[in-house]
Amino acid sequence: MRRSRVVVVGAGFAGYQTARSLTRRARKAREDIEVVLLNPTDYFLYLPLLPQVAAGILEARRVTVSLTATLPDVRLTLGEAHGIDLDGQRVQYTDPEGRSGELAYDSLVVSVGSVSRLLPIPGVVEHARGFRGLPEALFLRDHIVCQLELAAEAADEAERRARSTFVVVGAGYTGTELAAHGAVFADSVAGRRSRTQRGSVEPRWMLLDIAPRVLPELDERLSQTADRVLRRRGVDVRPGTSVKEARHDGVLLDNGEFVPTHSLIWCVGVRPDPLVADVGLPTERGRIVVDQFLNVPGHPEVFACGDAAAVPDLTRPGQFTPMTAQHAWRQGRVAARNVAAYHGIGERRPYKHHDRGFAVDLGGVQAAANPMHVPLSGPLAGLVTRGYHLMAMPANRVRVATDWLLEAVQPRQAVQLGMVRSGSVPIDSPSPELARVPHGNASSAESSSRKAA
Repeated sequence: MRRSRVVVVGAGFAGYQTARSLTRRARKAREDIEVVLLNPTDYFLYLPLLPQVAAGILEARRVTVSLTATLPDVRLTLGEAHGIDLDGQRVQYTDPEGRSGELAYDSLVVSVGSVSRLLPIPGVVEHARGFRGLPEALFLRDHIVCQLELAAEAADEAERRARSTFVVVGAGYTGTELAAHGAVFADSVAGRRSRTQRGSVEPRWMLLDIAPRVLPELDERLSQTADRVLRRRGVDVRPGTSVKEARHDGVLLDNGEFVPTHSLIWCVGVRPDPLVADVGLPTERGRIVVDQFLNVPGHPEVFACGDAAAVPDLTRPGQFTPMTAQHAWRQGRVAARNVAAYHGIGERRPYKHHDRGFAVDLGGVQAAANPMHVPLSGPLAGLVTRGYHLMAMPANRVRVATDWLLEAVQPRQAVQLGMVRSGSVPIDSPSPELARVPHGNASSAESSSRKAA
């Protein structure tokens, strides 16, 4: 008899967990189910630690998890889905070399995640850089070093100040962590450069958000903790402020102030992957409508989870689960269970999960966390946050812990690798190299990658 085939589209938090849990269930039940994972890259990206890659703490490979090594029973197909034929039960995709292909399926899991959310602000597409994957993290790390080196050599004081100013838009999880880690990294680089080069450089970081405070999704006490840490590190925190226009030589704020800078980092939000809108299924705010079993109504063979799905929140009747990694990871497990039930293995189960808290790494020994809704700050929160990440990562735990240890006892390496050029990381059009997984931001349902537990 022909093997039943399950195609999982996207290897973010939801897709990776679906593929892993489904193969384990099939193996335990001794059922012959072929699981095919379609993804643009051969790795799962652990997004919460991406700011540490940009800040030179972690080597890039530490935050990637090999799909072939950790999912040995899954068939990996490299490619980016561009269409789904629901009647013919086929997924159309384009592989890394631009060739078209198709995957037939008996059941389908749509877990394509999300992409950067842009606002109609003049100049953002041309002059801002997002923070969605490894290429952007590597580019930003090189960019910070480059700008500070150029600033140290600049004879003009205005140019020196512009090159050493970094503006982050979005004070959610990603923006806050990026500003916190970036300020420490920039000070380290500038301190070494100023001893050997022409001029003294004082890096300046700005964190903007239209929200009245940083981390608006968190308890106000934890928000205040993060705010204090940022300001103590010299970050210019501007709540209630946004960008009116981005230019090649700086940004115009909505209060009329012009900030000269060569570095505008966009962390304001995410939206569901455009593929979702093209499938032809009912959507809710861009996400595929599913029932409590993660099933698409009218298509019992189709499931959706993660940022791609509008999942009813059974803990808050009438609402949908937010776009967070905490939900995506657990929805992947439930999707695997229910897909297995569709193929005759076990019984299906509705998705229901209570929020277990947040963790925000602020660099060094500082963090803000509320595991099981117990607010923590300082070194204890830092220990809890890093401990959580080590437990949550599917692989690379020893390597990550080793990098953290080295960072504590040795100065960071600050050299430009030149691996990613500016044109390779456009903010409006994610390339296949960018892992399509949830990403934190200031407004956030959206804050998927930073929500812990």
